[in-house]
Amino acid sequence: MFTGSIVALVTPMDVKGNVDKVSLNKLVEYHIQNGTSAIVSVGTTGESATLDHQEHIDVIKQTVEIANGRINVIAGTGSNATAEAISLTKQVEKLGVVGCLNVTPYYNKPTQEGLYQHFKAIAENSSLPQILYNVPGRTGCDLKPETVARLAEIDNIVALKDATGDLSRVYYTRQLVGKEFKLLSGDDNTFIDFMLLGGDGVISVSANIAAKEIATICQLIAENRGEEARAVNHNLVALHSNLFIESNPIPVKWACERLGLIQNATMRLPLTPLSNNAIPALEKALKLAKLV
Repeated sequence: MFTGSIVALVTPMDVKGNVDKVSLNKLVEYHIQNGTSAIVSVGTTGESATLDHQEHIDVIKQTVEIANGRINVIAGTGSNATAEAISLTKQVEKLGVVGCLNVTPYYNKPTQEGLYQHFKAIAENSSLPQILYNVPGRTGCDLKPETVARLAEIDNIVALKDATGDLSRVYYTRQLVGKEFKLLSGDDNTFIDFMLLGGDGVISVSANIAAKEIATICQLIAENRGEEARAVNHNLVALHSNLFIESNPIPVKWACERLGLIQNATMRLPLTPLSNNAIPALEKALKLAKLV
């Protein structure tokens, strides 16, 4: 379930900032049709930080209902408060998701022992498979490979999303956790090398608008056709970078609207629309990727 091209799905909103169910349906269908392996619903790209708890659960529920068993849905249930992460994880247990993605606690900078106890407590309070998510550039803390190895000993902690961009960690972490534990890239710029070094897949922002291409790359790598995978990725290199020209998900939401996948690129404050200065670079990246 936790391999290949997994999209970190945006949460579409209407002009008033309410969740846009019509666009959500269109996005899910787009990923089913283009070979995406699974959807992460309401992760950080899905603006979990600005949805209230009921909206958070409702979007996950709606995504599962639209998917209707045709594509796996993973719920983003992370928080910097352990009790809140446990509560969200418990609430999605009966929705039909195949697992949960839990980000390292942000802002409060726990120690490695604190991180271990945090994820251990979440796992012990859920029967669902748990994916650890390490993105120190956004959270201010780094889940070290040695701590991942300790957590991998817990039965329902089954995978790691590593968004450090540090490729040296792939081999080292694999040696610590064994072959069954899944290693997923969280960095589109380096995901091909991550997979070629022993990773199992990617949780991708770029897949929001290049679903077929990212799925094809992952399939080619699984078939040991790395050079062909790099050839497909060649046109996406500028896209991977420019989708982060401003804070995620500002650029990718703009791109989703540009390609007609959502009706509006609306976000909630403190996120603001893509600046005019950033549009030309992103437009060029879309053309290089042959998406427009």
